[in-house]
Amino acid sequence: MTALQAPQGRGPRSLRLAFICAGVVMVYLDSTVVGVALPDMQEKMDIGVSDLQWVFDIYVLTFACFLLTAGTLGDALGRGRVFLVGLTGFTTASVACALATGIEALLVARAVQGVFGAVMITVSLALIRQLYTEERARAAAVATWAGVGGVALAAGPIVGGLLVDAYSWQSIFWINLPIGLLALGALASLLPLGPAGPEPVTASAGRKADWIGQLLFVTGIGAMAYALIEAGQRGWGSPLVIGLLAGSVPVLGACLRWESRTSHPMLPLALLRHRVVLMTCSVNFFGFFGLYGVIFLLTLFLQQVNGLTPVQTGLRLLALTASITVASLLAPAVAARLGTRFAVVVGSLVAVGGFVGLVGMEADSGFGTYWWPLVLIGTGVSVVGAPATVALLSAVPPHQAGVASGMSQTCRQVGAVFGVALSGSVVQQRLNSGLPDVLAKVPLPDAARKELADAIEHGQVGGADALPAGLRENVLRSVGDLMADGLHTAVLVAAAGAALGAVAAAVLLRRQGSRTTATPGDEPEPAAVELRPEASS
Repeated sequence: MTALQAPQGRGPRSLRLAFICAGVVMVYLDSTVVGVALPDMQEKMDIGVSDLQWVFDIYVLTFACFLLTAGTLGDALGRGRVFLVGLTGFTTASVACALATGIEALLVARAVQGVFGAVMITVSLALIRQLYTEERARAAAVATWAGVGGVALAAGPIVGGLLVDAYSWQSIFWINLPIGLLALGALASLLPLGPAGPEPVTASAGRKADWIGQLLFVTGIGAMAYALIEAGQRGWGSPLVIGLLAGSVPVLGACLRWESRTSHPMLPLALLRHRVVLMTCSVNFFGFFGLYGVIFLLTLFLQQVNGLTPVQTGLRLLALTASITVASLLAPAVAARLGTRFAVVVGSLVAVGGFVGLVGMEADSGFGTYWWPLVLIGTGVSVVGAPATVALLSAVPPHQAGVASGMSQTCRQVGAVFGVALSGSVVQQRLNSGLPDVLAKVPLPDAARKELADAIEHGQVGGADALPAGLRENVLRSVGDLMADGLHTAVLVAAAGAALGAVAAAVLLRRQGSRTTATPGDEPEPAAVELRPEASS
């Protein structure tokens, strides 16, 4: 190996790719598999809706916040070595999740999962670039990587439902142990462990990790997410909620100021001067804001209100997750024929139609009422995401592609964090405000009525099981109606977000001249190019 060659590791590249994808499966599976396990966690651990939101959100939050830093570490320390560290950490954190006996321990382990998951996802793509130097072979490897991730996302609710029905919520984390050990044992001898040579150098090569920016970003986003989650239980007028929201603003402002001044920014703000980059970040944020809010609410609604089992819930969610997988594969061809601007705008509007369609869902609704809105949501979000990413990678210079892609992925995950936080709070507030009137009609002693109210406000609808049959049915129907009202409000907020994404694409992808790239020193563009894949390099 000459000094100009990057270390390639040993064994067939296809074998190394397979085990890298095994690690990717764990990361993406854990972003959706946990949903159907939430009611079982709630019952076994005696926790409330806000705790369930954090089980979902803490993983996505730490994942989002460490995506950009992970790439820098991989370039500096060796991508193979850093991927193995990520794989080891993720597997260990999964075991810690399974062994957790309290919500605090579970949340800490989920946060660690998110950090190491960010490392694995970011470095895995860089590894593929390092292992596959031929353009066609690299494209096929990336397609395999993306396809495996899509299948893992789609399979999450089904896998989770089967495991929870057969065992308990801990099993969704134990499944990572054999996968992680197998991949770790294989890749320890197959991957190149040293730093990459000059050929794969990206924009992050030679950069230092921006730990100050990282800390400010995590603190600001975390405080805002915590405020949104707590608002559902405490109310928007709570001093804690107001203080967290007010405090997050200067922290995020300090983060932006630091990023604009440091020589090695985690988040190069100059890239946002480019309209295509700004568009991609916007539509990814709004798309995942609604998507993950719906996933979180429906997994609770279908089990707690409709009385479905985890497996039945997972099967119904296939309408959403399977449409995401299929549409992601077809979206680039749609954009190639119709143009990126048209595809992103129409995809956003299709998602709007899906979110609005869920307004027709009631406490006793059957699958026929909501399967088609789920298909529209999955299709719309995917038709937006894939073409927007293609446009992004075509619009920036090659040496900035990794950083721009990381910014886009970060916006996706932050959107998911806020979507779960806000949607859960909306439903919780509707439940809290309407429950006194519902329970006032229940002939119970005051102490028993308060105990029942506390249980239901805590998200434990099963607290009404001790009531006589007829009375129990009336209470559960009324509680279901309250949760449905909250769901309607939440999906309308999601629809408004998707509509803003359509506006952003329509405005920011106006046709202009031939210029399609941006560099940090450039002035803001007066207009943006509509990128068509056939014109992309």
